[in-house]
Parts: sequence; C-alpha cells; structure tokens
Amino acid sequence: MADILHRIGVTAAPEDVYTALTTVDGLSRWWTVDTDGDPSPGGVLRFRFAPGGFDMSVLEASPGTRVLWEVVDGPEEWKGTRIGFDLKREDGFTVVLFRHEGWREPVEFMYHCSTKWAIFLMSLKRLLETGTGEPAPHDVRISNWH
Repeated sequence: MADILHRIGVTAAPEDVYTALTTVDGLSRWWTVDTDGDPSPGGVLRFRFAPGGFDMSVLEASPGTRVLWEVVDGPEEWKGTRIGFDLKREDGFTVVLFRHEGWREPVEFMYHCSTKWAIFLMSLKRLLETGTGEPAPHDVRISNWH
C-alpha cells in the first residue's frame, strides 16, 4: 500500500480549519464548488469535478482535531482509500497533517493526485488566511488530466 502525505501550516484557529473541512460551504470554497451531502459522521459527501467525482463516507469528525473520510465511489484507484486531516496548534499555526492512504500501488494517477492535493491544500490555506480559495474549476491546471 502507498500513501500521499502533506503538511501545511495555517494562521487560523483549529476551529476555523475544522469548519472549512466539515461544512459543505467550507469545502466548496477550497476544494470544488460542486460539493454537497451530509458532512456529519455516518453521512456521505459528494465532490464533483469535470468529468467525474468522488463520494466520501464521513468516518470521523472530531472538532478542532481530526477529520476522516473513506472513498465509497469514484475512480477505482480511490475506492476504499481513506482521506484524513489531523490538526494541531504549533507556534501560532494550525498544522494540517494530510494523508490519502491505502492506495494499492503508486500508479501514475497517484502522482497526479499528490500534486493536486498539494494545490488544493494551498487553496485551503489561502481561504483561511485571505478569505478566498481556489476550488475547482478555478484551480491550477497541471496537465492534460487537469
């Protein structure tokens, strides 16, 4: 198994980061504008991108500390993987430890997704620090896969 791992620091309170990760409005302002669903534990969130999307079952949402999803629908490489955000306060920053874990193997699509996750995590940082993120379809185009 292979994992995508990233770490960013945000100059916002853990509660604000948590809100951006656990509300449809927050998620649609940094990841994709086409977001809907139930963000509470046991709910399913739907994220749409041209030409496809992902459905995530919310496994855990611990205020200010942790968010964990499992991919229940989307590309075959994503199904059954888990996406987690662990939050901690450190030196005036809320540190976001991101992981997209459980990839069966490091296929080319994983390389693409790692770069896109970094771009979207920077969008999250911009949203929380400036009030404006760059969610899809306004994100950086990195290749023919977008």
